[in-house]
Amino acid sequence: MRYFIEFSYNGKKYFGYQIQPNAISVQEELEKALSTILREKIKTTGAGRTDTGVHAKKIFAHFDTEKTLDQDLTRKLNSFLPADISIKRIFQVRDDFHARFDATFRTYEYYISLEKNPFTEEAAWQHWRKPLDIDKMNEACKILFEYEDFTSFAKLHTDNKTNLCKIYKAEWEQNGSELKFTVSANRFLRNMVRAIVGTMVEVGAGRLKPEDMRKVIEDKHRNSAGTSAPAHGLYLVDVGYEFE
Repeated sequence: MRYFIEFSYNGKKYFGYQIQPNAISVQEELEKALSTILREKIKTTGAGRTDTGVHAKKIFAHFDTEKTLDQDLTRKLNSFLPADISIKRIFQVRDDFHARFDATFRTYEYYISLEKNPFTEEAAWQHWRKPLDIDKMNEACKILFEYEDFTSFAKLHTDNKTNLCKIYKAEWEQNGSELKFTVSANRFLRNMVRAIVGTMVEVGAGRLKPEDMRKVIEDKHRNSAGTSAPAHGLYLVDVGYEFE
């Protein structure tokens, strides 16, 4: 039987979701707890591979087992897991349903603090030395909808078979001294959101014009885009499925 897990985590101390040699990952912690409780080797497949230091407010993974799960499994898992990983729910799905390949969209949020704030130092990019023009940044957002090839925002030397993505939503909002960027797409490339944010900040700071975003994208080269924004301001906030 196949089960889905909905969970969240603070990615500060993890080298992303996926298991890596000689590095602590969310997947490793999750599988260790599941295997201990179920007394069998459990392998999970996540909805995506978040980068080192990136957080997830809502993410899914699936695993298979022949055992009937205890209704108290969610509480037991939370007892085993460290404080920075939280299980929301566990539910059965059809046997061929896939946490990664059956996702219809993913949504990220990125947070920037426009003032020096010790309480968001580890949760948002502290960008208070130079003002940002949110209107120009939103002008640049509109250009993203004109394209599907985002090679310029992709991490170099990855195993991507394609750099094509369909962006459904991209916008900046300001709430007091905080900026929030929301972006939703059918899929994302590694480092894509942070590269987009870094380029948008170049626009907001006046180093690029909004229309320069077209040339950045059309160049299809990572060096044409801005420096990647810091990982700690990025959150995966939703993954969509058609569960029937």
